[in-house]
Amino acid sequence: MTDHVTTTDDAQAHPPALEMVGISKSFPGVRALTDVDLRVLPGRVHAIVGENGAGKSTLMKILAGVHQPDAGTLTVGGREVVIGSPLDAQRMGIGMVYQELNLVPDLSVAENICLGRMPRRFGVLDRRAMEQAATTALADLDAQVHWSTTVGDLTVSQQQLVEICKVYASRPDIVVLDEPTSSLSEHESQVLFDVVRRMRDRGISVIYISHRLREVLEIADDVTVLRDGHRIESRPVAGLTPADMIRLMVGRDLTEVFPKREVELGETVLEVRGLTRSGAFADVDLNIRRGEIVGLAGLVGSGRTEVARALFGLDRADAGSVVVAGRPVDVRRPGHAVAAGVAYVPEDRKADGIVPALSVRDNLSLASLGRRSRAGMVLARQERALAGEQIASLGVSPAAPERRIDTLSGGNQQKVVLGKWLATRPHVLILDEPTRGVDVGAKADIHRIIGDLAASGVGILLISSELPEVLAVSDRVLVLHEGRVAADLSAADATEAAVMHAATGQEAA
Repeated sequence: MTDHVTTTDDAQAHPPALEMVGISKSFPGVRALTDVDLRVLPGRVHAIVGENGAGKSTLMKILAGVHQPDAGTLTVGGREVVIGSPLDAQRMGIGMVYQELNLVPDLSVAENICLGRMPRRFGVLDRRAMEQAATTALADLDAQVHWSTTVGDLTVSQQQLVEICKVYASRPDIVVLDEPTSSLSEHESQVLFDVVRRMRDRGISVIYISHRLREVLEIADDVTVLRDGHRIESRPVAGLTPADMIRLMVGRDLTEVFPKREVELGETVLEVRGLTRSGAFADVDLNIRRGEIVGLAGLVGSGRTEVARALFGLDRADAGSVVVAGRPVDVRRPGHAVAAGVAYVPEDRKADGIVPALSVRDNLSLASLGRRSRAGMVLARQERALAGEQIASLGVSPAAPERRIDTLSGGNQQKVVLGKWLATRPHVLILDEPTRGVDVGAKADIHRIIGDLAASGVGILLISSELPEVLAVSDRVLVLHEGRVAADLSAADATEAAVMHAATGQEAA
């Protein structure tokens, strides 16, 4: 590992921090990578983009020593190497920050930063040295977190900073960030970008993996596009547009990432008045008509997900009324909501949306087993018919109903979650971050499905942290600020400025 003195200006004068040449990798029945090259310069942020299944994770696992390539060479700092294990990668100055954080919540920030490298003196933990090492790493990256805080008491964004500081404290030459903003708000993402820029300015090469193309254009110096296990192009980001990257990633033009269909709206299908849950939200009024898509916008902590959970009976409201398709509903449990015709696609797909060990078929039928059972026995023929119908209409790939759902990409898992609830024939569908963690191709597919549902007369409540998504697909936008409705905007009035004005509590939206 080298001292971090290289700057962006003289990066071209140094050998590449990393060069992967002709990398190929196969698994049983799958060709994951074919002859892939990657060249990362010192002191640069190099983004890697591609659809799910393009080979990004496999390439990074080879760099991390988790997998060994079938062919190809790796050069780190000008020296050809064999990375046989994650420990080898760490010793060679390669730090990995995965999407799933690897922290111990009951330990302090300092203990987590020094985990595995605890300083000792006379065989005993040197707490002063540990605290100093943590303080230095936090200060270098201007992370506004105190070394003594218990990690479990931090927000997700603060934990993300601690994870990066932990890797930074090992003095890496290369840091890989895998979907680092997937759970962060816009403001929190900007804090993370500042940390990435500080690492870059200290000569560290940052490999940045993200589905969010706008942030790639904002933070990256260079980009490599992968598709179906092949490198399509590597080039500086300057001059690229999101449309250019989408075309390279999917091999075709997507004229609209967020397509919007014009639908004739019907009668009111959801009417909410004075919905209140102490400490979460208060006096929320909401109307949705058949075929209408209502976006629910607001900053993290504004109460968006809490409102959705209350409408589905996951959390009980303290006050307020809910009317679904003209009938008053006392939503005390999810079963009440489902019986009334309300469906909910949750924010955390892996934890709350799927049963990973079950097949695609089993997951698709979970929410409607009552309709496909007799005397407590599941009617297998009906279950298989449902699976075949939903897989075909939603474009689930691979079209293999008996395959375990956790072997599918994130986008295809999300299609199955949608299919599970569509099988209940809902009047109202609540979507909480429906495209989080999916690639642009799957995102376009999910938006098509949402448009089809609206056209069929389903009322949709859409929550998304991606404001362009909310604005593009919604007929109206309801903005929350600190648990209260700050604005109810028509599609014509719902600009980014107007929504953010209301979301931050300004007088006029």
